[in-house]
Amino acid sequence: MRKRHSRLGTLMSMRALTELLHGKGSHADPVACVEDLSPELANYRVAGFPHSIAQLVFHMNYWMDYELRRIRGQSPQHPQHNSESFPAEAVDPKEWKHLQQQFAVLLAELIELGQSPRHELDRQLESIHAGDRQVAGTLESVLWQMVAHNSYHSGQIALIRRALGAWPPRRGGDTW
Repeated sequence: MRKRHSRLGTLMSMRALTELLHGKGSHADPVACVEDLSPELANYRVAGFPHSIAQLVFHMNYWMDYELRRIRGQSPQHPQHNSESFPAEAVDPKEWKHLQQQFAVLLAELIELGQSPRHELDRQLESIHAGDRQVAGTLESVLWQMVAHNSYHSGQIALIRRALGAWPPRRGGDTW
C-alpha cells in the first residue's frame, strides 16, 4: 500500500509541476503573458522597475536554455554575475518575435521533461557552478526550480502589463 501511495503522490506532484509550468491554478500562463505584446510594449521601461518585459523574457529564456543544456549533459558557461543573463539594451523589435517563440519552445521542453519516468526524474545532474551544488540536483528539482523562477518573473510581467494598461492578455488572466 505504501508503495502505491508513494507512486500516486509522485504522479500528483509531477502533474502539479507541469500544470504550474503551463500557468494553471494560481499562476498566470507565461506564454499568454507575452504572446500578444508588441515590441514597443515589450521594450517599455516602467519607471522604478529595472527591466522591461522583453528583458525579462530574454532572462527566462537564458536560464531555461542553461538548465536544458545541463539536463542534456552539456556544460553551459555559467555567468559571472546574474546581470549577464539580461540584455544590456532594449531588445531589437525584429528579435522580439523570436524571443516569444523561443520562450514557448523552451517551456514545452520543460513540460515534456516533467512527464519523464521516475528513474529519469531522480537522475542527478552534473554541477556546473558552485551554486548548483548548494541546491538539490536531480532533474525533478531543477524542473521545480524553473517553475519557481518562471512564476516569479511571470508575476513581474503581469505587474508591468497592469502598469501599462495591457492586462489581461488576449487569452485571459486574473483581473482581481
